[in-house]
Amino acid sequence: MRFELRVKNWRSYLPILDVARGYRLGDLGHDLVAGLIVGIVTVPQAMAYAYLAGLPPQAGLYACLLPMLIYTLLGSSRHLVVGPVAVAAIMVAAAIGEHAPRHSDAYMGVAIILSLQVGIILWLLRLWQMGGLVNLLSHPVITGFINAAAVLIIFSQLPSFMGLQPESFDSPVDQALWLVEHAAETGWMALVIGLVSLGFLLFFPRLLTAALQRTRLQINQSNAFARLGPMLLVLISILFVWLAEPAGLRTVGFVPEGMPIWTVPPFDLQLWIDLIPSAAMISVVAYVESYSIGTTLAARELTRLNSHQELIALGAANIGAAFTGAYPVAGSFSRSSVNYDSGARSPISSVFCALVIIGTLLFLTPIFEYLPTAVLAAIVVVSVFSLMDFRSTASHWRIHREDAIAGTLTMATVLVFGVETGLLTGVALSLAFFVRSSSRPNVTPIGRLGDTEHFRSIRRHDVRTVRHVLALRIDENIYFANANQVENKIVKSVQRREGTEHLLLVCSAVNMIDVTGIEMLIRLNRRLQRSGVTLSLAEVKDSVATPLKSADVGDTLTGRIYFTTDQAMRSLEAEGEKLALVEEDLDTAA
Repeated sequence: MRFELRVKNWRSYLPILDVARGYRLGDLGHDLVAGLIVGIVTVPQAMAYAYLAGLPPQAGLYACLLPMLIYTLLGSSRHLVVGPVAVAAIMVAAAIGEHAPRHSDAYMGVAIILSLQVGIILWLLRLWQMGGLVNLLSHPVITGFINAAAVLIIFSQLPSFMGLQPESFDSPVDQALWLVEHAAETGWMALVIGLVSLGFLLFFPRLLTAALQRTRLQINQSNAFARLGPMLLVLISILFVWLAEPAGLRTVGFVPEGMPIWTVPPFDLQLWIDLIPSAAMISVVAYVESYSIGTTLAARELTRLNSHQELIALGAANIGAAFTGAYPVAGSFSRSSVNYDSGARSPISSVFCALVIIGTLLFLTPIFEYLPTAVLAAIVVVSVFSLMDFRSTASHWRIHREDAIAGTLTMATVLVFGVETGLLTGVALSLAFFVRSSSRPNVTPIGRLGDTEHFRSIRRHDVRTVRHVLALRIDENIYFANANQVENKIVKSVQRREGTEHLLLVCSAVNMIDVTGIEMLIRLNRRLQRSGVTLSLAEVKDSVATPLKSADVGDTLTGRIYFTTDQAMRSLEAEGEKLALVEEDLDTAA
């Protein structure tokens, strides 16, 4: 017996093939320059984010190799750069701090297992066709989460600025109390280097722009070359420590040279079970953050991302990270922006970026022994500045207060209880406000607009109505959360309008109806029948017509299901005129 596996449109799972088919020799130079610039930007960031995650600096560099190359092959974005990111790093740090001490201080083991679990979860989401997960969190909730995460990241770097050994804490409040207790132990050399590094990174783009403009080279502060400040700072600080040898200054220390080796994630069943909630949260953040960045860049090129393919690509990238001694990865906002601004034409730029990382691992790791941890902390702090957005909260409040409340509560929860609890709070609030909104549906009385076939709300427009026909438009899906409210509003509208003989429900805005909604319609039909009122429907979409047909609703209705509102109103109006003529004849005969 022969087994044959066929995959329809298999080329769609390898977007790099379409890139290669349309690749031109002229694109190579653009990708080469962009890749080299992104690589130079990536080296200090990767080490800083590994430090943020509580891992050795080489783990950050490893996270930029195989994961980045895997995404190059499978990702649907031409400019997204995948690797270590700040928000995921602090979530990894929280998971390591909570679980590693319980399992023989397996810090690297926890990170590797998280990578593998994140990859598997992302693949499961693809298998279940959950690419729409990006819609699970509203934009204000994402903004609140990222703002709070950025504050926590900055807060977590204070021990390095103070020259103290970072420790793990159960909550941000505990960390704040610890910093106050150890304030007297501040190392002044580390503090000076950290503050000078912050100032250099903040003002370097402005100084470089001003200097180059004097030489008639016109660039702005967002130019890719203005992003090379972190690498220049690293080189200057290494040279300073090597020459001055300041006493008591904490540095990165020994960084092993060479390529990452193949690593098998440790199997500890209890540890795997304990890490699943953290992995699930990191998966959501990694996917939402990556997809948002990729979509923003794609919009500039008038292209689009494939949400399902992104789940495959990010899942594979994280699995690659698990087997090469790295930790969970996602799309980087800063490095992707540099990649785009540097003129990258395709994902091939990531290949050249990986070559820079390889060269660093093979030849430059010895010099990182002199790199102050305060410099890495400054790089992390400046990197997350661009993620923070507090001004939009005011506009969210003006536009939709529930969104602003959800975003603010998410931010507060993250700051008090940590990133995982805060993210769960954000998801819960988004769903709760959505259910609350949809459970309070609009049922709008409508009438004919002049002599046209258009029908609008009688509250907002000068429309014509028919005395014995009440037309109501349901402006919401009908399901378990709002079926009773829809029924109550319909019944009240009928009771308030004397002389109603026909009720027409216009379903143009109804895209879905569940069993509870269908049962409500059947109950409403019987209730109206006892009052001598017929029930008809109009503009029923296929997604609603199919379940109605399965439940035989059309056969039990006292009225009919019409194709358009105009057709329904003309038919019901004509029936009313016939009835009026019959009644007039009877009165005449009497």
